[in-house]
Order: sequence, then structure tokens, then C-alpha cells
Amino acid sequence: MMTHPPKSGAWSGVRMAITAGDPALVADAVLALDETGRREVARELPGHIGVARKASAERNRRRGVWTDGEEWIEPMRIAGAGVLGGAAAAATWLYRRDFTRWRQPLDSGPLLRVIAARPPEWQADLAVRLALRLRGSRAQARDDSVPLALELLRRTGAVPPGHDPLTIAWVSQPPDLEHDPLAEHLVPRLFETEGVGRALREDNVDPPSWDLSRRTWLGALRAAVAAGRFAPEPLVDSCLRRFLRGGSATDLRFFARLHEMLAPAPSRERSRDYLRLLPAAPGPVAELALRQLRGAGELSGEEVNEAVSALLFRPEGKLVRAGLTLLDQAARDAVGDLDELASALASAFLCESYEVRERTVGLAVKHAGRFTPAGAEAVREAASVLPAELAARLSQAYGVVAAEPEAADDFEPGLLPPFEPLAREPFPPAIEDLTATYDQVSDGITFERWLDGFVRAPSKRPRPGRGRIYERRQWCHLKEWTEALLREAANPGEEPPIPEPERAPEYARHVIGVRIAEGDDERDIEVDFGRLPAELRKSIAASLTENGTPLGNLEHFTQGPPLEAEILGVSIMSSGHWRNRDEQEDKPRDRLPDPRHVSPPHYAMLVRCAEVHAALKAGTLPPYLLATPTLTSGHLDPAELVARLEGYERVGVQALPADLGQALLRLPREVDPQVIDRAGKLTSRAGATLARRLADRPEPQLRVDWSHAGGDYTHDRQKGEHSPRLHPRIRIEPTGLALIDTLLSDPRSWTGEDDGVYMESWRLTLPSDREVVAMHLLPHLLNTWERPGYFHEYVTALFSQDGPVGEATALLIAVQLTERGMFAWPERGRRLLLGAAAAGCLPAVECGRQLGLSLRRDVTKMNPVRSTLEECAKQGAHQQVWEIMTGLLPVYLPGPDERPHAGHTQALSFAIDAARWAEARGSVPAVAEVAARKGASSFVRTARALHKQLLGEQGQATMRTRA
Repeated sequence: MMTHPPKSGAWSGVRMAITAGDPALVADAVLALDETGRREVARELPGHIGVARKASAERNRRRGVWTDGEEWIEPMRIAGAGVLGGAAAAATWLYRRDFTRWRQPLDSGPLLRVIAARPPEWQADLAVRLALRLRGSRAQARDDSVPLALELLRRTGAVPPGHDPLTIAWVSQPPDLEHDPLAEHLVPRLFETEGVGRALREDNVDPPSWDLSRRTWLGALRAAVAAGRFAPEPLVDSCLRRFLRGGSATDLRFFARLHEMLAPAPSRERSRDYLRLLPAAPGPVAELALRQLRGAGELSGEEVNEAVSALLFRPEGKLVRAGLTLLDQAARDAVGDLDELASALASAFLCESYEVRERTVGLAVKHAGRFTPAGAEAVREAASVLPAELAARLSQAYGVVAAEPEAADDFEPGLLPPFEPLAREPFPPAIEDLTATYDQVSDGITFERWLDGFVRAPSKRPRPGRGRIYERRQWCHLKEWTEALLREAANPGEEPPIPEPERAPEYARHVIGVRIAEGDDERDIEVDFGRLPAELRKSIAASLTENGTPLGNLEHFTQGPPLEAEILGVSIMSSGHWRNRDEQEDKPRDRLPDPRHVSPPHYAMLVRCAEVHAALKAGTLPPYLLATPTLTSGHLDPAELVARLEGYERVGVQALPADLGQALLRLPREVDPQVIDRAGKLTSRAGATLARRLADRPEPQLRVDWSHAGGDYTHDRQKGEHSPRLHPRIRIEPTGLALIDTLLSDPRSWTGEDDGVYMESWRLTLPSDREVVAMHLLPHLLNTWERPGYFHEYVTALFSQDGPVGEATALLIAVQLTERGMFAWPERGRRLLLGAAAAGCLPAVECGRQLGLSLRRDVTKMNPVRSTLEECAKQGAHQQVWEIMTGLLPVYLPGPDERPHAGHTQALSFAIDAARWAEARGSVPAVAEVAARKGASSFVRTARALHKQLLGEQGQATMRTRA
């Protein structure tokens, strides 16, 4: 059986120093130990970790103070570094998980003292091992692993290991190349280590103006080169090798600045390497390579061809223009013929940019006399890829050039997919088992059947089981109202008074969301406010008070034990919520929600329930409802409504206002004259209202406004920026019927918590006014995160309804047509447009106008617009697609004072295709205006091509005659 040697006083002395929490005292105790004492302490240390932690917490509790609870950690680390035998064991001990803490130690002197007392070989081994432990993790950024490893490497003179995180850690420290012994080893590694460029991406030669004392790496390297510590030429070669390895602009930004700072003299020896950078290096690197090539002297024809070929196919216009300038300069500097440059001209002819090809033709014509017959033939053959007008210009100097043949138009439109409208079937009978179905009324047809069944026989229905609806001040959902109706019918007077609003504190419970470090990761937890450190609580409370959000009386919170991990961030997450004072004092009279907080069609359904509920209480419930549809489309046969009112008049029943209003909105647009005459004979007030409605149906005026600035903009949480807001406008003379006036008034431009509920049933409330329903859908259009997943189906359902279509329908189709993103499916937008076209209710020109406005407001982009419209054209909607473009171009194209961009040219280019597919003729004024502008930009040329195509041969001849 193994036994430990008897304990001496060594451990007792070290343990007392650790308990005192004094690192310097621990270092003194360890340094006083002999070999036997060190072995004894090394044996006892691991078992003392838990004891030391608890003793520190207990000591702080007795003192009545709160600290981070880390006083015991540094003494334990110092003791281990001084007594553990192997360097590997010491490296593991210093950074074991038990010693994870919030911040670095305030003084590393005691730890360095005990390490310095160990043998030099041991110290060097520890330095290398600590360097190899570096990983660049978030946890290591908070402890002392980086400064300790670097300091030990400097003190011991050990050669730094080839470890990328070590190099990155070194460059992440302020530079001191003049005195740092690591510089001679690590400066060459700057160019080999992945991640150095990204770490130094913001570094500049001079310090920022707000911190002139700050040392930068570029500034330090400049000083080291000036002092002769580093030769500039090897650094330039290292930069060049780093460029050739490749990388993003961010990765190479530091090295490009270093290259510029070193300002190397042009060198023919490096020309081949700089040439290799031109095709694919990031723009700044390609620019410096080009400058070096220009200064290196005259390039050979082969080098010019290689450089021009590389530059002409870069995306940066500046470099493309530089390639043409290089070609022109080479031609002017060359002695003798220019046959060597024929391949460079051929490369330029292949460039996609018309401007580049046009300038290249000009250069070829300018230097045509310096080509031999063989060279001219090569140029002529290469020019076969040019468009006809450029080939004609080149033919004047080189002979006839066979122009690039126009691509054959293989467009063959398909047949427009047929639209199958929703069936208009006779409305189903009233529901009889009301108790079993009262909570299944979210569907509009089911709701109408249930309400019809209840009004016809309210007293025969048993009430549902025990519910909690009477505890709520407002009933925002249909199932709450249907339950209330059953309860009132089964037990009249059961409903208690509406409860008063709660007067609880604004925050009933204070909860803080805390993000803490856990190893190399992070996690979020919820902590009672009282558990946080006193200083942190005071800081949070003071910050909230400054911002007008007082947290409450801090004295009411008891102090709890401290957290053992670092707090990385804090956010307020209260279980209560702020209450609006006006809302608290507002007592609802009938449990209806504020109409400003729900969508108007939703509110109309609730109002009808409230009206029936009130009539039931008052004993004035009619024998049946007027508004129950006769068709599943939501329509109500006018003859049936007249008959229902005739029945009311026979028994002396007064119509319910909301019921009457909903009935009137369900009438079709076309009514038999005999029914109108019959309605004129009604004697009741409701009958007179019906007769006026049938004789002169008012038509609302509808339009869509966009917000333009300032407070009218709503925040886009996906993009993190402000985006435009829609303002639907509905104008009509008030009718005196509250339900009609509610539905025929402006919807809100923003959505609330209960907006969008029962959206699939909105079409049933206004079956003959689908454009009004579209207006009510608009507030949900731009907010894709909160929009219902079947929103496109609600729009498609409107194609089966009646009434004119206009801006709202056009905008609903336009925006969904081009949606992209996590919750967007492009085929839905295509089906939407194709369905509207097949149903004959696509306002194509207006849809194009709304598309143009959406493009202007950055709601969508031209690329998805073009691809989606092209797909729709292929599926048979080519005529409608051209009409869309005639609406889009006038509002999208830039005016004379605006600068065109690539999207405008794309729109004109696609319009050329769309016009050809539709065999369109006739001038579009907006296009004609652009075509008449001076200049030869791609934008103007494309407009001229479209204008020319629309005029046709006869119109073009007329233009030439007038000219």
C-alpha cells in the first residue's frame, strides 16, 4: 500500500498565503521551499482548489462585500508554477478550467518571479508550450495567456514556434520593433501566417487623429526600415509573394499599404509576377501591380497582350480604361508594325462593355496604317464578333468585316394557364350543433353558418364548459364572442361587470437577460435583478433612469450570491409590460377592442357578434339575420334580401344596423330592375336604405400613397434600416351605417398585434368590392416577417370576386412577383400574375407602374423583376408583360437631372425583348425622351434601339425624312 511521506511545514505556510489571497506572499513562500517542500506542495495543491474557492466566498460573505470571487485563483496559479516538476504540467495547471475568470490579473510580477527561479531550460520549454497553447479564442482574449507567452519568449530567448495564432497574437499587441527580440523571428512570418492581414486591416502608416500617441504596425515597420533593422527589398518580395498566394481585399489591404509605403523602384525582374496579379487580384493590388509595370520600362508585345487581356475583363471600370490606355500607349511607343498587338485588340473586341469595344474600334482605326496585311487580316477576323455598327466603322480602314450575326429569336410563348375561379355554390344551411362548434369559427363561411344558427334558435343551446372569457376586458376573437353568446342564452344575466384594469406596478418582476462566457462559447440566462452585483445594479438603474425608464426602488431587492462567469452583456426582459395610461382608464362599453388595434374586416365581424349579443340581452333578437350570404363567394341575392326585409316588416322587427350594413355590402353589382321596384315598396327604414343602395350604388375612390420622408418611415428589422410605408386611401361619402363606414375608410399603414386575423375571410365581407379588400391587405405587404404564410392565396382569391381592380391589386401582385428571401417563393409570384392575367383582372399597366415605384424605393431589384417577367412571358403572358413594361418605364427611368445606373439599362434591354415578343409598335414617350439625349452611353444606346424597334420600318423612314 502506497503511503505519502509525512508532511512538513511547507504546505502549511503556502496554504496560509493562498488563504490570505496575496500573490506576492505566495511567491515568497514558494521561493523559500526546498526540493522536498516543493514536492509536498505539488502533491497537496490539486485537492485544495475547491477548499480555496469556498474559503474565498465565505470570507467575502462575512465581510458583507461582493467581489468577483477570484482572489484565490492567482495565488493557486503562482503556487503551481513554482512547485510542479515538468513544464508541461505547469502549462496545464496555469490554464485549467477551474481558473477561468473575468479578467486578467492586475500584476503578473509574482508569477514571473517564481517562473524565473526555475532552470533556464525549463523556462524556455514552458514558454514554447504556452505559445503552442494559443488558439485565438474568446476565452484566451480575456486571460493572460497571450502576454505571458510573449513575455516568456522574450525573457528566455527561445525561438518562437511556427504557430499561426502566436503570430496573430503578436501583431495584435502594440508594436515595439526597436526593442522586441521577437521581431527578427516574427516579422518574416507576417507574410506567411493566415489571418495577419485581417487582424491588421485597419492599420495605417500614421495613427488616427483622435489618438496620436497610438503606435501602428505600418508606422513601426517604416521606422525599422529607416533605422536599417529590416531591408526594404526583402519586405517588398514578401509582399509580392503574399499577393500571389491570393486572398480577399480585406486580407491583402495591410500588405498593399505596406507595399505602397516601401515605394519600391520599378523592376523588370518583378514584371512577370506583377503581370500574374492583373487578372484576379483585388482591385487595390491590381492597381499597384499596373503602376509597377508602367514604370518598369517598355513592355514587349507579348506582355502588352497579356496585360490588356487581363485588364479588359475585370469588373472595375478604372482598370478596364487603364487597359485601353496601356494598349494605346504601347501602339504609340512601338517601333515598326503593330502586328504583335493584334491579339490584344481581339481580346478587347470580346469585352462585354459596348464602351470598351467602341473605344477599341477607335484605336484600331487610329493605328490601322501600322499593321501589315497579315496583321490587318488578323484584326479583321477578330472583329467578326462586333455588332453591325462597330463592324461598319472598322470596315472603312480594314476592308469589309463580317459583323456578328444577330442571335435568332427562339422565343415561343406557351398557352396561358387557365384560371379556375372559386366555385360559387349555394350557401350551406345554418349549423345546428352550436356548442360543439363555437370554437371552430375562424373560417368565414363557418362563422356565418354558426351565427345564423344561433339567431334562429338561441335558447335551445347548452352552454360550453367552464371558461375564462369574463376575466378579460376585451374579446378580440370570434370564439370568445360565440362562447359568450351561448353562455348568455343558457343563463341570462350571467355575465359579470367588465373588470377594472389592473393597477399593478409597471414592472411586476424585474428580470435581466445576461450573456455569460462559458469556456470558448457564450450562453444567455435570466437572472433576478437582486442577484446581480450592487455596482452593476446601480449602473443599470442609472442608465435606465437617464433614458426615461426607471427600474424601481433597488432597496426592495435582496442581494444574492454572485455569478461565477463573466457577464458579457445585459438586456432588460421583464415579465410585466408598460401600460398606456389612457388605455388603462378607457373602460370598454361592450368588450369590443379599440378599432385602431385590429383590421377593419376583422373588426366588422366582431361588431356583428357584439350586436347580436346586445340584442340577446335586450330581448330584441330578430328571427333571422339579413346578412347571411346566399353564395359561398359571400354574395347575397338581392331578391332574398328584399324577402327577408319583407318578413321583418310583417312581424314588426327592426333590422340590426351592423347586420344591415353587412347585407348591403354583399349585394352584387348588377340587380334585376324588378327587384329594385320591389325594394321600393318596402316601408321600413331599413327597406328605404336598401332601395337607395340598389338604385344608386356609390363607388369608393381608391388610391395608394407612399410615405416619403422622416417619421413616415417604418423600421425594417431584416435590413436594419428604414424602408417606405404604404398609405391606402379609401374615399366615399359616409352612409350613416357604422359597419359600412368602417370598411370603406382608410386602413392603417401599420399593423398591430391582432391585425391580419381571419384574413382568408375578408373577401366574404366585400364580395363585390375586391379592390377595397386589396386595400385592407396592403398594410401586410411589405412586412414579410409577420405576413401570413398563405398571403398570396388571399390575393388569388380576389380574382374570383367582383368589382374593378386598380392600384392596390396591382401593387399586391407587383411586390410578390419579385420577392426573394428565406420565406419567399418566386413561383408564387409568377402564379399570381398568370392567374390574374387568365382571369382577366390584371391591371397590367398599373402593375408596371407600381413595379417601377417599388424599384425606385428599393423594395425590389431589377434582376428578379426581369427573370420573373421573362418566365411569365414564356408561359403565355407576353402581351401582359409588355403592358407592364409600358407602365414601368415612365416612372422608373431617370429624368434628365438623374444619373442612370445598370438597372435602368437592364430595364430597357428587357423591354426590347418584351416588345419583340408582343410585336409591339408605337412610341413610348419616356423612351423617346431618353433616345433623343446626346451621348453614346449604354443607357442611351439601348433606349435608341428600343425606340427604333417600336417605330418599325415606316416610322424610321419618317424620322429620317424629318431629319
